[in-house]
Amino acid sequence: MSDSAGTAPKDGLRASNPLAWLVACEQIRQLASRYAVAMGRRDFVGLAELFVADVRVRSESGRQALAADFERQVASLGRSILHVTNHVIDVADGYHASGVVGTRAELEIGNEWVVQMIEYDDTYRCVDGEWLFVRRQHRLWYGAPVGANPLDLPLANWPDNAVGLGDLP
Repeated sequence: MSDSAGTAPKDGLRASNPLAWLVACEQIRQLASRYAVAMGRRDFVGLAELFVADVRVRSESGRQALAADFERQVASLGRSILHVTNHVIDVADGYHASGVVGTRAELEIGNEWVVQMIEYDDTYRCVDGEWLFVRRQHRLWYGAPVGANPLDLPLANWPDNAVGLGDLP
């Protein structure tokens, strides 16, 4: 099925194979939840395995480079808990999808307990029947110590600082 321009419609898989669309959406939802669990457990190898094998990491690529980068990013944190909230998934076809994932993070930073509201812009690819992240862009609404008004905080400049206003909306 295609539109008048000859391109597949955005909901092509949903229209042509609703069961495959549902399975893809559920596997992608599980992917986001597995990310949250692995992050809380500091399972950097497990986190990296949720991404395609040739994932880009700055000027490098590969899961080993990604695992090391995750470890670097959270080195200053104590405990972290990610709560996956809204998840909108656009399945382009049986192999490509994108999504937006809302997440509430609770983080131990030194002697402070910080709440972050995050939105991930994701790109997914199905490889050998398994949906994986191609790219996951962390976008911050805000990060604030519990009880603080985030509107009174300066810019966070994530990932340099977990506390402050983010680049959203």
